[in-house]
Amino acid sequence: MNEVVIRAYLSDQPILKVPASVSYIGSKALNDQPGISMLPALNSLPGIRMEERSPGSYRLSIRGSLLRSPFGVRNVKVYIDDFPLTDAGGNTYLNSLDVGSINNIEVLRGPDGSLFGANSGGVVLLNPFDKRSDSSWASANITSGSYGLFQEKIAVQKKWNNNYLNINHSYQTSQGYREHSSMQRHYGQIGYRWNYSKISQVRFLALYSDLDYQTPGGLTPAQYAANPKLARPSTPAVAGPVAQKARIDNKTFFGGVAHETNLFRNFRHVLALYGSHTNFLNPFITNYEVRDEGTLGLRTYFELSGNSNSNISWKWNAGLELQGTSADIANYDNNRGTRGDLQAQDDINSRQFFYFTRFSANIGERLTAEVAASFNYYKYEFDKNIQTPTSNAVRKFDPQLMPRFALAYQITDGFALRTSVSRGYSTPTIAEIRASDNKINTTLESETGWNYEGGIRLRDRTDRFWLDASLFNYRLESAIVRRVNADDTEFYLNAGGTKQSGFETQASYWLIRPGTKGLISGLQLQNSYTLSKYYFRNYLNGTANYSGNRLTGVPRGVVVTGVDLRIDKHFYLFGQHNYTSKIPLNDANSLYAGDYHLVHFKAGWRKTASKKPSLDVFVGVDNLLDKKYSLGNDLNAFGNRYFNAAPLRNFFGGMKLTL
Repeated sequence: MNEVVIRAYLSDQPILKVPASVSYIGSKALNDQPGISMLPALNSLPGIRMEERSPGSYRLSIRGSLLRSPFGVRNVKVYIDDFPLTDAGGNTYLNSLDVGSINNIEVLRGPDGSLFGANSGGVVLLNPFDKRSDSSWASANITSGSYGLFQEKIAVQKKWNNNYLNINHSYQTSQGYREHSSMQRHYGQIGYRWNYSKISQVRFLALYSDLDYQTPGGLTPAQYAANPKLARPSTPAVAGPVAQKARIDNKTFFGGVAHETNLFRNFRHVLALYGSHTNFLNPFITNYEVRDEGTLGLRTYFELSGNSNSNISWKWNAGLELQGTSADIANYDNNRGTRGDLQAQDDINSRQFFYFTRFSANIGERLTAEVAASFNYYKYEFDKNIQTPTSNAVRKFDPQLMPRFALAYQITDGFALRTSVSRGYSTPTIAEIRASDNKINTTLESETGWNYEGGIRLRDRTDRFWLDASLFNYRLESAIVRRVNADDTEFYLNAGGTKQSGFETQASYWLIRPGTKGLISGLQLQNSYTLSKYYFRNYLNGTANYSGNRLTGVPRGVVVTGVDLRIDKHFYLFGQHNYTSKIPLNDANSLYAGDYHLVHFKAGWRKTASKKPSLDVFVGVDNLLDKKYSLGNDLNAFGNRYFNAAPLRNFFGGMKLTL
């Protein structure tokens, strides 16, 4: 039970001393889950909500950011290793990744632009490699389950001299619980690290994802009650997703190279260059969208550290990140899955860059103080719009300063207090400026706000017991919300502000320490709790006043409890219960999705030894209580088509061999 160390603020820090609300999901926690997606692991964290409208269609929010996310990720910045996965237009193809190719995840809850640029929700850091592993191995994993689920994974790590090579391949397919919800994904990832000297290394990361999934569409309350498995039906006026063969086809390549060196004993420099290319097809009910996107970027920073005397040690970071994304977006008539006449076409160039700096000092053995800030620039340009061929749209946003101030005080070796003040800022994404109504909205403003936060962390000397609690108050201005037209196209507007107050806890305790001799060789209880009291402020929509209404898409309370049981060293069982309270589905709060209880578990037999090979055989069940619920609701949906039903009780099983 080693103490958790995170790297969220550019260098390794014990999590107890970090003056921020940060959660960590290690490789063990990811392996305890079914391993089909990141969803159950991320949803075990307080303040995090990941949704699935159908297999392959995921949404991620931190502290209520689903307002802007009809699908995918918005106002949250995502990195993989030292490379931004979020492009300059604000889009993140998180569903392209394979969870089996991720070693651990760090999540910064709340706005944190001091080192990571524009975001108003939080930051997700995906670490694809175990940097502490120095062995060679190979593994093969196969999983099969209900609704046509099949998944295979092959991974190889090879170490020679000072070289480390890691290769992952996976294939996943599912027929889906609902009509017209099948998916398949081919995924490949290569990582390479060369420690060419004692003080320097080069890292390389490349991945390719070919994801294809069908989109069944939302159901009305009556349709959801009658048969939740159906896709949205056609009407005499509008063909449904089955007739229109609605789906998403996303082919993405991402690659980057990073160089890290300690030029002097107290000076470190990191330079990361990266790029990506995406071909995106989306035959939808009203049109057939085609996107060709390319991104290039750079991130670099240095770290200067000093120990001027025995009582004070400090670190200073400074750097910059810049990226540009060019997107050619065209919309055609959708003739039942076939591309028809051109409706609209735009070339879009997004440019953003920011400077950042951070100064952190440990004063004595107890106090940590941190001051950080970033200065952010953003603009976009549209041209070749066939609807207005003589006018180009250029929008340059005013530079924005995003500061952060934080303190942590370690009262004892296992008890620490923390407090922070940070500013959130998030520009509208290209998908919001040019939404599916094909109109360019150059009036959409950025979100901005201040977050005030305090918390505690408590652990015993061996990490047998762990508690992390946060209390925060966030005031967001010019909140961006989604609205839907009668023809199912969407648009976005600024909706006044929000008042977001919350309380989050995460705790774990080993009742029986792992490795104990006897029938039960380990027993751990885990729990996370989220209380979200989020409301609209100064929100007028025509003649309707939504001020004081609950924030759309956010449950008031979420409680997640887990049990990790180990029997006779080889047998294990991990179970998790999730209670989510009712969720408002529209800004008027006139309709709610009901609360629900979810239970899933994974049990298996694992043979591990100092010498390979090792074998892991497992079975599991999801939604053990067979509850009917909607995991990915369409917010503010026209015609009350809010519900995307999640699978009822379903099973999976598989095995993993490591050589």
